Amino acid sequence: MPKQPNSAAEAASGAMPRRDTPWLMRTYAGHSSAEESNKLYRTNLSRGQTGLSVAFDLPTQTGYDADHILARGEVGKVGVPICHIGDMMTLFDGIPLERMNTSMTINATAAWLLSLYIATAEKQGAPRASLQGTTQNDIIKEYLSRGTYVFPPKPSLNLIADTIAFTYRELPKWNPTNVCSYHLQEAGATPEQELAYALATAVAVLDTVRAGGQVPEADLPQVVGRISFFVNAGIRFVTELCKMRAFTELWDEITRDRYGVAEEKFRRFRYGVQVNSLGLTEQQPENNVYRILLEMLAVVLSKNARARAVQLPAWNEALGLPRPWDQQWSLRLQQIVAMETDLLEYGDLFDGSPVVAARVEELKAGARAELARIEEMGGAVTAVESGYMKQRLVESNARRVASIESGEMAVIGVNKFVETAPSPLTSGEDGAILTVDPGVERRQIEKLQAHKAARDATAVEASLAELARAAKEGRNIMESSIACAHAGVTTGEWAETLRQIFGEYRAPTGVGGSVVEVRGDRDRTEAVRAKVDSLSDRLGRRLKFLVGKPGLDGHSNGAEQIALKARDCGMEVVYEGIRLTPAQIVNAALEESVHVVGLSILSGSHNELVADVMRRMAEAGLTDVPVIVGGIIPDEDARKLKAAGVARVYTPKDFEITQIMADIVDLVDGLSREAA
Repeated sequence: MPKQPNSAAEAASGAMPRRDTPWLMRTYAGHSSAEESNKLYRTNLSRGQTGLSVAFDLPTQTGYDADHILARGEVGKVGVPICHIGDMMTLFDGIPLERMNTSMTINATAAWLLSLYIATAEKQGAPRASLQGTTQNDIIKEYLSRGTYVFPPKPSLNLIADTIAFTYRELPKWNPTNVCSYHLQEAGATPEQELAYALATAVAVLDTVRAGGQVPEADLPQVVGRISFFVNAGIRFVTELCKMRAFTELWDEITRDRYGVAEEKFRRFRYGVQVNSLGLTEQQPENNVYRILLEMLAVVLSKNARARAVQLPAWNEALGLPRPWDQQWSLRLQQIVAMETDLLEYGDLFDGSPVVAARVEELKAGARAELARIEEMGGAVTAVESGYMKQRLVESNARRVASIESGEMAVIGVNKFVETAPSPLTSGEDGAILTVDPGVERRQIEKLQAHKAARDATAVEASLAELARAAKEGRNIMESSIACAHAGVTTGEWAETLRQIFGEYRAPTGVGGSVVEVRGDRDRTEAVRAKVDSLSDRLGRRLKFLVGKPGLDGHSNGAEQIALKARDCGMEVVYEGIRLTPAQIVNAALEESVHVVGLSILSGSHNELVADVMRRMAEAGLTDVPVIVGGIIPDEDARKLKAAGVARVYTPKDFEITQIMADIVDLVDGLSREAA
């Protein structure tokens, strides 16, 4: 029932209105090292943050130690490196885990990081049952958008089922799977696709649990009650608000009808949110503050679909890694809305609204239709393996990108009202973003080597052997993983043991079969195609463009859109997906005899990885092949890259992809004429 906090009696007595408990307030944080991240966490908690949200670096997310070749340049860049229990203990030093609510954004290696967390809590003397928090542990969206998968879909789902079966018995307050639609929207998903793909993922997980036999049928409602979601909220906040109401109603239907959950509390749609980072702009970045506020309102205004936890990006994340002050600014926004406004004093503001009800029904209908298509083809795993869902996302994103490029979708400061006075927040200020000390990687490797030298090698070998036996025999791997954590096993060793059993996986890119016809863009595309045809005739063969993703950065959306547009402009495109070494990229450039190499890097590792590619290109005799680079690259780094021989550097402000294609043609044309 809606509260009536402002009653006459309350007004007469001067009593403060009754208020709902606010959501958990988090900032997504972690960088450089466990020591530095620990300082950041303790600072944020002292400033009023009520939960932790841990960002891990890419080697940790993809199951590599800091000394692996693919980890080069990536250590500590987008999160904290955790190689073993010593790192985890340092990360939470002075933070009592039995009193903390911790969210860990980890997927392929979720079972391992949860094991390290449990082992750390045990070292602190905290009972397992006291632990509260969430492991994201959603592998389906990794194949579709984020790219930090390791193993094939079926064994990956079995690992998720292991964590679910283990936690519902041992960690009853823990959310073992946080179905994440956040990155689906970042990859271009429409609201209907975000609803459908997230719910299809949850169904795949619960079906796997039910079929696995680790959870008795009578206990399944308890498992359903611990499934949570992590969503995205974009700038169209009325639609986003309605999307969240649609989520709650569809989840209630699915849990009741498909899984027979009778108790309402186990059918509740429990979710956390980070608002949209895709819409943050490099141009006029101060405008991002308004965007973040509006996007947060979408997930807190409607009480019946209110987020349980909120974390906000910082205003300058399109420029680079935010500083502690920037994170504090985002935290203060949450605190003002929750504590200064009267939002939490009232019931749902939108019950009975015909506009909201109609939009919710429209979104539910679209989501149900897409869910039915996925069900017909055999479920989410089949829809991943066939490339169906990935292709649909690539097409949706292409339409979004083209609508911005054409001006059909207004983005203030980007394609509308671009005139601006210099921003005092960024102009001439050193340290406007946080940069990671280049020595972080070296120090992490040194600590890793010291850890390996000091541990009991026999205990490590025995614990890994038991982990392998459990995986081969289809037993739950959580207890053996916790034993590995206590023995000092490293992240890379744990993952490599399972790689040997389950194998590795390369997901479909979604580019090959995508067909997008965009209104208003065809004439410009045809003009570039004519230039490509003319240049190809002069070169004696089709202009060939290699798009490469070096390192562990799995944010492939930009690379996919570049590859798709290059193909539509008539170029021959070589794109092999994510997670390639510089050596593999240069080898492909040599074997394919490409005319230009494009590198996409969004993890902040551009300096190290591009330098490696350039050196190998020179050694291979490919100095006549221009290299272009795209990513979140500060101006100073862009100047350094160009001085090192990079022909072009593109950042998010270069949103006109058709113009980038024209630039590439002109670049190759000019170089070929010089060489002639």
